[in-house]
Amino acid sequence: MAKTAALVFGVIFVLVGILGWIPNPIVGAGALFDTNHIHDLVHLAIGIVLIVVALMYESSAALAMKVFGIIYLLVAVLGFILVPSGGLILGLVETNMADHLLHVVLGVILVALGFMLKGGSGMPMSATGGTSPMGGVRM
Repeated sequence: MAKTAALVFGVIFVLVGILGWIPNPIVGAGALFDTNHIHDLVHLAIGIVLIVVALMYESSAALAMKVFGIIYLLVAVLGFILVPSGGLILGLVETNMADHLLHVVLGVILVALGFMLKGGSGMPMSATGGTSPMGGVRM
């Protein structure tokens, strides 16, 4: 289950990262969720990492969600303290209040999912969609 959640969140993060490069009212410069290109690249990177771990071990997916959840909570705190009305966090990542609030929500959800979702064999998926007892690809 953690692998599925990591895959879903990974795809969402990649889509949001891409959306930040396309003028729209939701994500991007001056949008509801104010981002700059560095912020958009962060979304893409997190999405790619979550997709990669979703294709690996269940425990890797759960750990990645916990780590990113904690990072998002820390970024939210930094945002509330350093740039409460919006601006660059650490001079790099453009944010606004909507971003700070979303970072709290994402942090809580990712940490919770990382701890709650368990299951699966813990083995990587093989080329045939199953797992091998040795953790490798079945021929």
